[in-house]
Amino acid sequence: MSHLTNLTLKVWRQNGPQDAGSFETHVIDQISDEASFLELLDVLNERLITEGKEAVVFDHDCREGICGTCSLMINGVAHGPKRATTTCQLHMRSFSSGDTIVIEPWRATAFPVIKDLMVDRSAFDRIVEAGGYITAPTGGAPDANLIPIPKPVADAAMDSAQCIGCGACVAACPNGAANLFTGAKIAHLNLLPQGQAERFKRTEAMVETMDEFFGSCTNHGECSAACPKEISIDVIALMNKDYRSSKFKNRKELSRG
Repeated sequence: MSHLTNLTLKVWRQNGPQDAGSFETHVIDQISDEASFLELLDVLNERLITEGKEAVVFDHDCREGICGTCSLMINGVAHGPKRATTTCQLHMRSFSSGDTIVIEPWRATAFPVIKDLMVDRSAFDRIVEAGGYITAPTGGAPDANLIPIPKPVADAAMDSAQCIGCGACVAACPNGAANLFTGAKIAHLNLLPQGQAERFKRTEAMVETMDEFFGSCTNHGECSAACPKEISIDVIALMNKDYRSSKFKNRKELSRG
């Protein structure tokens, strides 16, 4: 049986990266505790539009915890109070009637605000473009079971592949670092046999692209705690190990050339 909840929302409104921005206060009466957090924002926007006001801009797509676009700070916590949960999978039963909820965009230099609650996360795209892929000759792909992969290796690679690129790790990090995201993308490919040929070139390119946009990791661990897919901080250690190796191996290759 669902219950109705009354909430006060303090929503960040900002016209663009150069605008100072400020909070707006709205009261939502009687929303079902079965509604998702994004449905709460839908209700608010429907009311604003009916009143002839501008709707709150926020990112959303699949609303199934897969796409990673629902990037919101809720009461100062990335994706809200429930661990291992994206904003779109957070429901109003996680709050109590009469609560005040503060809703903000990601707060990170590398993620400038586009408008209201939407930020520009294209810096992540630059990291992936630098090496987050495997180069393969054209033609028919071999059957997957023709390449023997130990189960622990396959499991570790797939655990890293769960990263949805939402940016919660950056938003939670006091340094605005993207090491968990980059480490996950590198580990996913570097652990698999298909990724070995470009392992060190990939690592060097992705880490150095990351350093152009984001702060440095100092092992606070907030990134892994905020990650809705619970990516292990171990991927950062693996990335650092491969980066050190890449500087040595890539330098040797250059000297031979």
